[in-house]
Amino acid sequence: MTVYVVAQLKFADRAVYDCYQAHFTEIFVRYSGTLLAADENPQVIEGQSDREKVVLMSFPDEPAFQEWAQSPKYLKISEDRQAGADTVTLLVKGLGHRS
Repeated sequence: MTVYVVAQLKFADRAVYDCYQAHFTEIFVRYSGTLLAADENPQVIEGQSDREKVVLMSFPDEPAFQEWAQSPKYLKISEDRQAGADTVTLLVKGLGHRS
């Protein structure tokens, strides 16, 4: 079942986050995920948000997501993401297909 990753970021140190972003694609493309959106000006429709960026990704299933998220190369660059931005990350299960 497809899973989606929603990351909402508020920058703490943009230069450090930019180091993460500079290496993200070269690692991400090695896995079976799809980058669906990366918006640095998300429009709040309802409620309040102090987040400055929203990223939306999909993976074929949760094991595929975990393979990427736990890969040594991603874990290494994610140190810059963690230092450069306060991030809320959600793993959302897609709707299953019924026969």
